[in-house]
Amino acid sequence: MRDYIKDIRKMVGHLPIFMCTSGVVLIDDKNRLLLQLRTDNNKWGIIGGAMELGETTEETAKREVKEECGLDVHRLEFFNVYSGETMHYIYPNGDEVYTVAVIYLSKNYSGNLKMQESEIKALKFFEIDEIPDEIHPTDVQILKDIKNKLN
Repeated sequence: MRDYIKDIRKMVGHLPIFMCTSGVVLIDDKNRLLLQLRTDNNKWGIIGGAMELGETTEETAKREVKEECGLDVHRLEFFNVYSGETMHYIYPNGDEVYTVAVIYLSKNYSGNLKMQESEIKALKFFEIDEIPDEIHPTDVQILKDIKNKLN
């Protein structure tokens, strides 16, 4: 499959673009949330990524979980859609995006954790009240909203 974002970046360079993404907050049987420590900015974040052409948001979410942490998601629960200024981000390489993120929750998944080392430094389940302060900027509001839902 082609990499849509890389193809767009070849044409527009670092200019701002819309980026549609899907993310999944996996919840274990102890009600802890799985987060990833990102290699690009050394911050914790939700598992997810950009949609490819022709994918549904559900397909993107499941693919990203499989690629990034080796797990198979069996059921997704829609949580929310995030957009606007809080979803504006400039990557360390200068690429600028306004993300539209479709976020899901899932307690129904299987497999063994295996991180994608090119994008992730660590995977860890966190108690809802012990989420680290160093969160990827576009995930801050999402995690606050999830905390409110789960508490």
